Amino acid sequence: MAASTSTPGSPLMAAILARDHTAYRHKVAAVTREEELRELLLGDRPSLSPRARLWGWLGPLTLTVLGGLLRFWHLDRPAKLVFDETYYVKEGWSLIRFGTEMQLKPGVTDVMWNSGTTDVHNPTLGNIVVHPPVGKWVIGAGEWLFGADSPFGWRFSVALLGTLSILMVGRIALRLFGSVTLATIASLLIAFEGLHFTMSRTSLLDMPLMFFALAGFGALLIDRDRSRAVLARKVGALPRGEWPRWGPWLGARPWRWVAGLMLALATSTKWSGLLFVACFGLMTVWWDLGARRTAGVRHWLAAGLLKDGPYAAVQLVVVTAVVYPLTWLGWFLNPHAYLRGWAAANPGQGVQWLPEWARSFVHYHHDMWAFNTTLTKPHSYQSNPWGWLVQARPTSFFYEGPKKGELGCAVDQCSQAVHTIGTISLWWAGLVALFVVLHQWLARRDWRAGAIAAGVVAGYGIWFYWQKRTIFAFYEITFEPFIVLAVVLVIGLLLRPALSPECPPNERQLRVVGIAAYLVVHVALFTYFYPIHAAEVIPYKEWYLRMWFPSWI
Repeated sequence: MAASTSTPGSPLMAAILARDHTAYRHKVAAVTREEELRELLLGDRPSLSPRARLWGWLGPLTLTVLGGLLRFWHLDRPAKLVFDETYYVKEGWSLIRFGTEMQLKPGVTDVMWNSGTTDVHNPTLGNIVVHPPVGKWVIGAGEWLFGADSPFGWRFSVALLGTLSILMVGRIALRLFGSVTLATIASLLIAFEGLHFTMSRTSLLDMPLMFFALAGFGALLIDRDRSRAVLARKVGALPRGEWPRWGPWLGARPWRWVAGLMLALATSTKWSGLLFVACFGLMTVWWDLGARRTAGVRHWLAAGLLKDGPYAAVQLVVVTAVVYPLTWLGWFLNPHAYLRGWAAANPGQGVQWLPEWARSFVHYHHDMWAFNTTLTKPHSYQSNPWGWLVQARPTSFFYEGPKKGELGCAVDQCSQAVHTIGTISLWWAGLVALFVVLHQWLARRDWRAGAIAAGVVAGYGIWFYWQKRTIFAFYEITFEPFIVLAVVLVIGLLLRPALSPECPPNERQLRVVGIAAYLVVHVALFTYFYPIHAAEVIPYKEWYLRMWFPSWI
């Protein structure tokens, strides 16, 4: 049978064109306005199949289990207070016993605490502290569960938060990039990273601060997706061609309430958490403005500022203002707490229109502010923030030099150390990745890059203002998850061409093998430095080989 032919003006061609046009109209009509808006508002990430959703949990969970096993293995080593554990571990136990921080009895030393003596506080004499109580409550919870006389007990809660943050980073990466591969890589990078590992095994306040700030960020990402789905549904219900003036109310937005609580807990751990409240608050309102504009709301700017802005302020700022004093409840209830009776003992001083308890509270915070803003006492391991990303001056938390026969030392001189040296494959790559992030945000208008930048600014920017203060490089743990996300963003950009059918096989292989090699190097570096993160007893020469730069000693 001969093939049919037709000329442009023939009846057959006219019938074919009419059929195709009808099919096109039916196809367009099948796509609802809501679906069109959902694609515009949420279509920047691929939808995941049920199998991919499963692996989106299994990949990060597997690495969380591995990272957790590493962090809890010999968590009681060294069996001594290290660095500022001398403050926070004892204060955490005081909170459990008295609801507030009490002074130590005369003559109490770390040697006594290390030997199991935990009855070290004077129950009638409060002690000044320079940070809010939530992080110390976290530490105290582990002591309550497993005993304050156990290094495992006083480090348990921080190790748990560090472990859970591995899962959170992976899930956040999945929501940002819509890729199971990138989510798994994100969890791998932070699970096998020296600074994160060390901070997970040391009872300081910085890991709880990071955990709550990261949880707040993750909650805001969920809120972004859900509020945009609501916007698409409500605007999509309008007739085609009708564009709302102000746009609809987006509902209660429970995940932004969760974010407000998490950021309030971050602020109630350290005041630097306020920077996360500010940066993430601006970020979520900016997202709302962009959503309303994309949805065709005519007065999107005014609607975003007047409808979404005040509600966001309540959910983030007001929640922080309410939760913060509630975390000091033990101080309010204990008459022996530090400065609890200051207002009664100093009538006529302070803010007179406040009740006595509030005047005492404000005066206490005045003293805390004075200490935190004037701390300039030199420390051998203090570090300028300009050098943090390149690991210019990591902090030594602990060092002892056992001799042969001590602590299993089999040579003449050994070392047992805890160093916060970040795994350079992450941090050096992260420094480069931040420039890519800025380009993607400013030139490509990639909201994901902007979100990552907000996290880095919130955790990093404040310290450039306080450069003369005594500060340490391990403070960078608070924004480390965003360095991981920055590196993962770059890895995603490198992998994307390899997924295209047009990509030459040699180029595809080069990209995939290159990224795999980077990950292998990252894990290998972590393994090499593991002994000086985990306080293993090793020959002095082995310790010295890991001191790659004089500034690390």
